[in-house]
Amino acid sequence: MNQGGLSADPVKDIQHFTGRTALKFLLATLLVSPLARYAKQPLLIRTRRLLGLWCFSWATLHLTSYALLELGINNLALLGQELITRPYLTLGIISWFILFALTLTSTQAAQRKLGKRWQRLHNFVYLVAILAPIHYLWSVKILSPQPVIYALLALALLAWRYKTFRQWWRSFAGKML
Repeated sequence: MNQGGLSADPVKDIQHFTGRTALKFLLATLLVSPLARYAKQPLLIRTRRLLGLWCFSWATLHLTSYALLELGINNLALLGQELITRPYLTLGIISWFILFALTLTSTQAAQRKLGKRWQRLHNFVYLVAILAPIHYLWSVKILSPQPVIYALLALALLAWRYKTFRQWWRSFAGKML
């Protein structure tokens, strides 16, 4: 019987589709700045906010599909226990909260109000670029090429902006220690 391309577990298919789509938008968002510099097309920067908002939207659909379709509306209280027992979920929820903060502060008004702190906050997208591919790698039961490819793409994009990433990482790691 044709299931429209879905496997025997359509809930997992939905979760993986929404998660991969969020990851694609995250990688596209990270690609904008270096691509705009390399292609000498500063107008590309205008697409970055929209791509980031789409990333958050798909990440929210991903989280919602897990909470409602996997756990069920009557079992949402299990979410806390799930976060403790499944480290990949912890990475996913941390990534979602960072994206949530970035979305709330994505307006020009928030940028003016936060001043220099706005850039520091929005550099946390680099942490999401590390955590989200690890979340994907850890969530699959059998290692397949796709999560590895996403992780390598994220690493390549972070390496492409090595100076900015290194500066942010030193600041972030210094505050954590």
